Order: sequence, then C-alpha cells, then structure tokens
Amino acid sequence: MSNREIFIILSPGFPESEEDSTCLPMQQQFVRALKEMYPAQEIVVLTLQYPYHHRAYEWFEIKVIPFGGRNKGGLQKLLLRKRVNSTLKKLYKECKIVGMLSFWYNECAFIGKKFADTHGIKHYCWILGQDARKGNKYPKLLPPRSGELIALSDFIQNEFEKSHGVKPEFVIPPGIDETLFDNIPTRKEVDLLGVGSLIPLKQYDIFLEIVAEIKNQIPEVKALLVGKGPGKERLQLLLDNLNLESNVKMTSELPYNEVLKLMQRAKVFLHPSSYEGFSGVCMEALCAGDHVISFCKPMNNELPHWYIAKNKEEMAGKALSILQDPMTKYISSQCYTIRDCARQVMNLFGG
Repeated sequence: MSNREIFIILSPGFPESEEDSTCLPMQQQFVRALKEMYPAQEIVVLTLQYPYHHRAYEWFEIKVIPFGGRNKGGLQKLLLRKRVNSTLKKLYKECKIVGMLSFWYNECAFIGKKFADTHGIKHYCWILGQDARKGNKYPKLLPPRSGELIALSDFIQNEFEKSHGVKPEFVIPPGIDETLFDNIPTRKEVDLLGVGSLIPLKQYDIFLEIVAEIKNQIPEVKALLVGKGPGKERLQLLLDNLNLESNVKMTSELPYNEVLKLMQRAKVFLHPSSYEGFSGVCMEALCAGDHVISFCKPMNNELPHWYIAKNKEEMAGKALSILQDPMTKYISSQCYTIRDCARQVMNLFGG
C-alpha cells in the first residue's frame, strides 16, 4: 500500500464532463466544494449508472470512475456490483481509504456499506429524497445504523424513521454556491416560474392550473415552465385547453447557469411537487430573490420567503397576494451554503 489517502464517493450518476452542468447540480457543487476546501485530500468518485461508459476521467482535477450500469436489473445488476467491488478492492490495496460517502440509500449504499463494514472504514450514507420512502427495499436488505445516516432535511429524517424504523442521527441540508449568481440587478419580469422534470410526481399540471386561476385577476400574468420529461405533451395540451398560450412559455431543459439567470428575473417560484426531500432548486430561487411556494416543508423551522401551501387553492392564493402586493420585496434570502454543507459532512469523518 502506498501513502496515498483517498476519500471515496459513490453516486448513481455524475457529470460526464465539466460542461455537464445539469447532472445533479447540488452533488457536483458539493464535490467541488470538498476539493476547494480540502485540497490535500484526494477524492475519487465511483459513479454506478451514468455516464454510460467505463472510461475513467478527470473532472475538475477529481478522478471519476464510471461503471455505465444504465439502471439495468437482474444479472446486469449483479455484474455491476462485482465490478464496483473489484475496483474498491484494488483501491484498498493501493491506497488508504480514509472514508466513504454514498449518495442515496440505494445500490450505492448497499455496496459502500458492505465494503466499509468488512474493512473497518467509516461510511456514511446521505439520504436525499425518494430513498426515505417505504418502497425502498435496500434498508431491509442491509439494515443501517442510525449513526451512519445523514438526512437531507428534517422531513427526510422523519420519513426514513417512519418508513424503516431507524432515525438518521444527522441532518445536513443542501447548500448552494452563491457565487454562481449574477450580482448585476435584474428586472423581475417573470411572474411565475417552475423548473423541474416533467413527471407526474412534480405535478406541473397544478402549476398551469394556478396560472389560469391567477389570470382571472391578472390577465397579463407571465409564467415560464422549464424542464423536460415524458409529461411534456400532456402539459402542452393542458396549456392549450386552459387558453394560456399568451401567458405561459414552456422551454426544455436549459444549462444550469441560464436557469439561475431566469430565477433572478422571476418573482414567484412555484414548486407543486407531491414529494420532496429538500429541493435545491427552491434554495436557488430564494438566493435569486424569489418568493417560493411549495407543498412540502423540508425543515421544522421557517425559512424566509418560503411558504408552505396545503392545497392548490392555497398555493394560488398566496402567489396572487405576493404579486398584487405593491410592498412585496424581492431580495436574496440565503439559508445554507454549499461550503457549510461540505464542512458538516467532513466533520463527521474527522476532517
């Protein structure tokens, strides 16, 4: 074994290049923050499903080893586990592994925890969303201990305990990189903004129905919906049926920096998702000076300019009151930074 000390991160996906800004933006910002704050610590990322190739590459001076799993099951999943384990054994022989962090309690944590437990390595899993739900089979396959679990939010902490009978000991919310935002004052010309995957879970039909409701009071209301997904055609049809052609613009997925600029032009950010651990996009909207309205409350404490609605009618009413109130101020509200996030995680490893 050499004197090299490496810190391993396991993730289902990771950017395929430095230009790939839309792939897990919070996670990639977190990894970059680790690199900047702990430059002496070598970081190696093992990404199981995406990118769809097996060629190791450098990403901002960080080694990334992809396994191209493509979310396949059956025999392919078993072969994937074998390949990842072989790589971990090779790294273990060549270097000293000082810690392992898995994103989501899924295949990553399954492989990471088993390997770490076998070799006496400190391992934490960061529970980030859907993995806290009852349908997740991995906590039954490999029961976790409370002290090795990090929840993304108070909600996720409670949800995981309710679903799997183990309460994560730590809560570390997502952070944002405030330096990515433009300091130049921007005119707030978009009344309502939505950003996310166009899938049923995100409920963007409610977004359009709220725009239609507000249109009754503000005929010239301007809304923008950014995202891609299987629900796009259905949403376009709903938009037409609600006669919102002159009020709503739908655009496909945009580069991350362009989305941040759009947020700085928006007044109200609507996030009608039916389930959310702690939406990083809502945090970004707050930093951009938007008022945020969602159905899911991530933290027990109140967050400035973030309102929780019980239903569609309440969400529409709150959005309307914000837009119609001449005293509404649109100022940046920053709760958690990505550097704070990175520091808290590394403190668990004794960093």
